[in-house]
Amino acid sequence: MGNFKAILLICDGMGDRPVPELDGRTPLEVANDVNMSNLALGGECGIMDPIAPGVRAGSDTSHLAILGYDPFVCYTGRGPFEAAGIGMDVRQGDVAFRCNFTTVDSNMVIADRRAGRIEEGTAELAAAVNGMQIEDVTCYFKESVAHRGALVLRGPGLGAAVTDTDPHEVGAKVHDARACCPDDAASAKTARIVNQFVRKSYELLKDHPVNKKRIAEGKNPANIILPRGAGVAPNVQKFQEKYSLKGAAVVETGLIAGIAVYLGMDVIEIPGATGGLDSDVMAMGKGILNALADHDFVLCNVKGCDIAGHDGDANAKLAMIENIDKMIGLLMEEAGDNTYIVLTADHSTPVSIKDHSGDPVPIVFWGPDVRVDCVQEFDERAATRGGLLRIRGTDIMNILTQLMNTQEKFGA
Repeated sequence: MGNFKAILLICDGMGDRPVPELDGRTPLEVANDVNMSNLALGGECGIMDPIAPGVRAGSDTSHLAILGYDPFVCYTGRGPFEAAGIGMDVRQGDVAFRCNFTTVDSNMVIADRRAGRIEEGTAELAAAVNGMQIEDVTCYFKESVAHRGALVLRGPGLGAAVTDTDPHEVGAKVHDARACCPDDAASAKTARIVNQFVRKSYELLKDHPVNKKRIAEGKNPANIILPRGAGVAPNVQKFQEKYSLKGAAVVETGLIAGIAVYLGMDVIEIPGATGGLDSDVMAMGKGILNALADHDFVLCNVKGCDIAGHDGDANAKLAMIENIDKMIGLLMEEAGDNTYIVLTADHSTPVSIKDHSGDPVPIVFWGPDVRVDCVQEFDERAATRGGLLRIRGTDIMNILTQLMNTQEKFGA
């Protein structure tokens, strides 16, 4: 077996479509990303469909696929990953949700799905609703990064096949959760509990001191909590058992940290890694290098490009790409000659649509004995000329582990 290390760097939402204000080029094509281009010059490139061609991948399903776990088999919903990633206890039989602090008016019409991207006071707001008892179910809630949080319902007879309360649209009314199947009594109970939790969260938070202060400062109050992405704890093979690699994760969001927790990877917390456009990306790079000292594999997810894409801000996306490029320069210089770097995105978030799309993303494998191709720049169009051609997310770990010589031979 080999003695190699690997870094899998996933730039969340970095893929894009031609942008009119960038003269019909993508942010990757315009950015001053010399280190990404150096990876392409010395590596093997291609384009990658996180799930399958044309499928609009979520960050959760795409990360599972990229790590070699078929999301059609093991994905039960986003909630359990979000909850585990922020340190919540998710047990067998619990139903977990990811949540947003949201701003609504008195008619339950959404004014701001992210409550002004609230950064302060969320712990106090969470404490006001945590431990709420509804019927025979306990509702555990914890804040995550910015406007995000997670809800875990614990009690008898709960099901996870319920619809979201978040309509995903400003100006729409909060939805009532309902069971996906009318005959599913367990999920109907969960929906009933969730709807009561949402109503009580509004009653408890609308006049909370944190929100009174926000209103006085001209900010949107975080006056309701909207759960979505219900799921139960998945049963998956641990990463080290699957690949014979000791894995670590340097990530910014509770969701991706939760996936790492379920896979048995060590989650490395980085001060200054905020998950926003102001995140200390270089600190993340140093964290990756430190993790390589006693791990074989490090997953890193940088969130900022996705935020810029959702905001429709091409210039912010450009700036984030260039910040990541500086971090890549550090990794190339310091990681060591026995280290592979895989650079890609978990999906495209085009600034033109402000949401995830089903477009493929560029990918490059760089490191010892990689078969270098003719690609000289790292972007969506240049990568199509690469030797990898077009692959799926579930191909990545197979390609990487055979390069690292840790993969068992299939057959005689």
